[in-house]
Amino acid sequence: MWVEHVELALENDQELRQWEWDLEAEKWSGDSTRGGTDPALGFIGRHTVRAAWMAQNWGTGYSTAVIGSNAYSGRGPIGPGSLNVVDARLEHTEDFLRTAISIAERKNSTGKLHHQTLEELLARHATALERMGSPESLSESRFQYERVWTGLAGKGINAARTAAKLGDLNHRLGHANDALDWWSRAIQLTRGGISQAVGGMPPVIPESPPTSPLAQRTLISTLVSLSAFYATSRQLRQAQATEETSLKMLGSIRPPESLASASPPQALHALYLLHRSSLISIHLAEVLFAQRNPVSVSIQWLGSAAESSERVAYALTGLSLIYPNGSDAKSLQASSAEAPLLPVYSKSHSMRKTATSLLRDARRTAAEAWNLMGTLNELSDGSSPEKVLRCYERAIGWAGVATGPGRAEAAEGTLESDWRVLWGNYCRARNAVERLAKR
Repeated sequence: MWVEHVELALENDQELRQWEWDLEAEKWSGDSTRGGTDPALGFIGRHTVRAAWMAQNWGTGYSTAVIGSNAYSGRGPIGPGSLNVVDARLEHTEDFLRTAISIAERKNSTGKLHHQTLEELLARHATALERMGSPESLSESRFQYERVWTGLAGKGINAARTAAKLGDLNHRLGHANDALDWWSRAIQLTRGGISQAVGGMPPVIPESPPTSPLAQRTLISTLVSLSAFYATSRQLRQAQATEETSLKMLGSIRPPESLASASPPQALHALYLLHRSSLISIHLAEVLFAQRNPVSVSIQWLGSAAESSERVAYALTGLSLIYPNGSDAKSLQASSAEAPLLPVYSKSHSMRKTATSLLRDARRTAAEAWNLMGTLNELSDGSSPEKVLRCYERAIGWAGVATGPGRAEAAEGTLESDWRVLWGNYCRARNAVERLAKR
């Protein structure tokens, strides 16, 4: 009853609706004007949808340990001696959603089901499959999103978001041309048009942003994906052009005069765009370095990215935009990596998921920008060991938590593989400064 009447309740906050966070929130079937699950699903169908929501958001019991699975698609074993490791929450979410979709498809044939219900369930199922991450589940996720796309008839902002997802999935599956076609469709649709045949043409980045807040967020996310694609496929000039045009277009979006005076929905929108601009700035710094531009130019872009990402993280947690001076343990700022999300976001059904992901991503981006600045400063003539160390200190301050004098471990959300690189760089720079002090 809590899930039905509270967690899946209709969003009535007009400020949230103005910034279109209600449209971005996950839907779990039912009429968007009433909330909850679709009565036409029947007792078992509605209960299964709520069970899927609970498995995803509350877990599956006292343990969230991963389990071996070959049940993501009901197609049997994936091969002798092989094991597909899947988080238990995703396993149960996917299983419940598959059952709910089967029920919805039967009900839909009678004409009683709300026209959005099957589409929303397919989208939730595709998301769960995407998060599983195996090639098989990614292919299955793409198929489900294609079903959603068919139902949307290539119109509206939901079609744009679906096209962007299909672009990302095709990229992950190695289908570059298909990815570009889907990203082109997504960009077209954020402009308020109808998806047209792209015919293998590269995506065209608009000079001005759309007016809709959700369309702006969808567009910039698509451009981040496009930027990463060009950069990782060694199309460096195309990547640079994409990044510079995207940043120029983002710069034309007027931010609020003060985040402190902005409403939480408006502030979250501004912070979302600011973080995506920091991602593109990191991409641009890397692309410029790969094209043998002066190191100082890349460092400048990385500094901008670090400052923007830190601002996002501090705003979402309410911390002061001040980083302590000093070295070694004093700079392992646990509060940066562990400070909780502000209640105004964590208690909002519509904003909680985006704000939580944004805080995690901002910390990762800040750590990455500072780490890259440390690396480039090591390559620069005239850069002091102390300056290099400060960069690496800032990186581990965002990625780790102090466990003792001169010791730290990866914070929640930091991959162990990434942490080993960051900590190794920090220790090397610290040792270099200590050796210099002893001379």
